[in-house]
Amino acid sequence: MKIGTDAVLLGAWTPIKHQPHSILDIGTGTGILSLMLAQRTQAKRIDAIEIDKNAHEQCVENFENSGWNHRLNCYHSSVIDFTADPPTDTVGKKIKYGLIVCNPPFFSAEYKTNSNPRNIARFRDALPFDQLVACVSKLLHPEGVFSVIIPYQVEDQFVNYASKHKLYPNAIVHVKGTKTTKTIRSLIAFSFRKSKPQPTELIIEIKRHEYSREYIDLTKEFYLKM
Repeated sequence: MKIGTDAVLLGAWTPIKHQPHSILDIGTGTGILSLMLAQRTQAKRIDAIEIDKNAHEQCVENFENSGWNHRLNCYHSSVIDFTADPPTDTVGKKIKYGLIVCNPPFFSAEYKTNSNPRNIARFRDALPFDQLVACVSKLLHPEGVFSVIIPYQVEDQFVNYASKHKLYPNAIVHVKGTKTTKTIRSLIAFSFRKSKPQPTELIIEIKRHEYSREYIDLTKEFYLKM
């Protein structure tokens, strides 16, 4: 899978002020989110899970070739199986993650392709939102953060699913391609703490291939040329 703007946005924006000691990346694909968070944080343990065999193998290779390979682990697993049997720490206690990130599948069924691995990576029925937040609520530390990027049009639905598991939005950013286009994505950070965040706006481009200053400032540490 190619690295998309969604992953770059999520990896660069995800809140880390609480300095998480452990991170979980659900549906990691190439491992891009885990690698970005390894660059941004001092987390001693960064676990990633990927259900597709080929993607898992690519992720493992990317981790091994990175400068943070001693902190990165990739599991070939579904989120349900991983939640049922999560890793344990040095004293045998099940790990609760200080930060969980996910760039979940979201396309509707009518847009499916003939490629099953691509369907798994990109379509919501491979990882239903209600199933995702249910698993996150079990794996997240009581003081942890869950960060996600989703289509703007399903924001209310996703927030509603999360609230049923006592996960509440603490920060929201609405993403637009340009100033004159519609909002396309929502970046949301959840925790078990209730709050009433005021959404802010992020515009990616001033015009075609000319990035906005706010997008450059957010993502420049992850591009070779920006």
